Amino acid sequence: MLAAALLAASGLATGAEPIKIGSFLTVTGPASFLGDPELKTLQMYVEAINARGGVGGRPLELIHYDTGGKAQDAVGFVKRLIRNDRVDLIVGGTTSGDTLAVIPEIEKEGIPLISLAGGVEIIEPVKKWVFKVAHTDRMAAARIFEDLRKRGLNKVALITGDGGFDKSGREQLLKLAPAYGIAIVADESYGNKDTDMTAQLTKIRGSDAQAIINFGFGQAPAIVTRNVKQLGIKLPIYQSHGVASKTFIELAGAAAEGVRLPAAALVVAEQLADTDPQKPVLLGYKQRYETRHGPVSTFGGHAYDGLHIAVDALQRAGGADKAKVRDEIEKTRGFIGTAGVFDMSPEDHMGLNLDAFKLVEIRGGAWKIVE
Repeated sequence: MLAAALLAASGLATGAEPIKIGSFLTVTGPASFLGDPELKTLQMYVEAINARGGVGGRPLELIHYDTGGKAQDAVGFVKRLIRNDRVDLIVGGTTSGDTLAVIPEIEKEGIPLISLAGGVEIIEPVKKWVFKVAHTDRMAAARIFEDLRKRGLNKVALITGDGGFDKSGREQLLKLAPAYGIAIVADESYGNKDTDMTAQLTKIRGSDAQAIINFGFGQAPAIVTRNVKQLGIKLPIYQSHGVASKTFIELAGAAAEGVRLPAAALVVAEQLADTDPQKPVLLGYKQRYETRHGPVSTFGGHAYDGLHIAVDALQRAGGADKAKVRDEIEKTRGFIGTAGVFDMSPEDHMGLNLDAFKLVEIRGGAWKIVE
């Protein structure tokens, strides 16, 4: 698979040695709707940063490989990025499975990695060279349970896929449920390539569940949502942040109406108060992305956050020395991104709290903040 390299002509003209940023994303395959906007965002902002003179007078060079969602390929590409392309840091991968697979190599080689994936295991326990910018599955579970408690609902049915993100999300839901007084009364699963989940949902219908939580990404959650409607199940449906894109609404169609999920503020940027410090950042990214590529998604926003946290660290480090850059990423404080305001530390390699999530509901085919 060929690398997609991006280097501004202005940088080449100066003769300055480029700072090489490696990336491995899922641009094709089942998770392409995650990786495609991530790559487009990286390319767009590398171009913009280079047009402004790069970082310390040095252009950025983006070297990217498409994993297709295959963890073994991700490992091979990361080895290539480090040993052959000799990148200075890495922003990626798209999925938790890809990211978790490469962590041993990242730690062994000592190169900063900013992951765009959701699994809490990526940063817990803390790994010296590994950081992440996407909200964790644990945060999503907590935000959903908070809302269930507000609505007086305490009996829940789970249905999750067989991917790494799905399984990790299920684990966090099961772990946190007792703390919120939630009883899991059904626990069903499906294969992420399945095209019908009515058998599992029929079992859920036979339980005393008061709500359904579907933790997953890709097309499967849309199928679950449509199947719920087809079976005439009237229970509230919660999805995870893994479906926080317009694609989910399009795939689920009218069945998406009323679905709730935790999501980054990016999907409801215009609804934020003018005093919200995130609002100008979100609207700026949204306008730039949509002018060039169409509807924005929170996943592209993760790439915005990862790249800009890396660039800020490079500037503070005064160059691309890997150890210095790692230290500066860890010192990220008050960075206003699309996912929230980041305050990292040696004990926290993500730096987001639960307030970074907005609970949203799909109404009239659009996202609305749940007050």
